[in-house]
Amino acid sequence: MKMVQVHLSEDLVATAQLNPANPSPDAARLLALELFREDKVSLGRAAELCQTPVEAFMEFAGERQVPLHYGSMELEEDRRTMQRIQG
Repeated sequence: MKMVQVHLSEDLVATAQLNPANPSPDAARLLALELFREDKVSLGRAAELCQTPVEAFMEFAGERQVPLHYGSMELEEDRRTMQRIQG
């Protein structure tokens, strides 16, 4: 997986309550959550993008009052994602 570097202001890191020593994991989860909230990715894909187990990502979404709109289309997309991951 290729990685990119993003520069965040200290004020943004503090306001978003990211870990100042290593804000990348927290920022990735927030970005993936927003993609999920906007219906751009499924729940499973969002979890995969931020390298978080699905269960942990669901808890993260719940803590932020993001509804888990999970229907048959999302289930099918997650099945394809799991097949791709498992090779």
